[in-house]
Amino acid sequence: MPRPAETSGAGIDWVRTLLAKGPQRLAASHLRHRPLSARVASLHLIALDISGSMRNGGRLARAKGYAAHLIEQAARAGDDVALLCFGGQGVELLLPPGPARTAGSARVRPVGGGGGTPLAACLKEAERLLRMVKKKGGGSGAAHLWLLTDGRTLEQPAAPLAPDHIVIVDFDDPPRSLGRCAAWAERWQAEYRPIGITS
Repeated sequence: MPRPAETSGAGIDWVRTLLAKGPQRLAASHLRHRPLSARVASLHLIALDISGSMRNGGRLARAKGYAAHLIEQAARAGDDVALLCFGGQGVELLLPPGPARTAGSARVRPVGGGGGTPLAACLKEAERLLRMVKKKGGGSGAAHLWLLTDGRTLEQPAAPLAPDHIVIVDFDDPPRSLGRCAAWAERWQAEYRPIGITS
């Protein structure tokens, strides 16, 4: 039996499929396809928290794995990607906005962590990058912001306005979670993914 991608003339859009799947097991109903002829690349800007608290309990390792997976899925979908890291050394643009490449996931592996959590500065830089890309691209696809963090900061920034869709991926420990990521998601009207519950 032909696969859905073959019968529809479209490839599987893995990033949209993962968004539809959420924390559930992958099912056929979650699959999202994109016609190859009408392809418009989306941008997935990943903001990775590499602060000191992320070094506890393997949080940073899991977050880096998640970021690498997002980059690989964006590459398979033909989407664009950008990667910002924020921690004790400030905010660093590890991958500038551009076409995702599977090899780009290797840039995440050596990243270390430590220090404070300059979340507001990271979101300000994410906003600047997304506005710049939108201004250049005109008719480009949707802009997604993926915030990978444990939420362990006293900063309470406002929701970024440039992304079309925000996903907050919470790496805090469920038994001792401070609940900040969930609170931001509710306030920002963002999608919330508690990784600790599904790991």
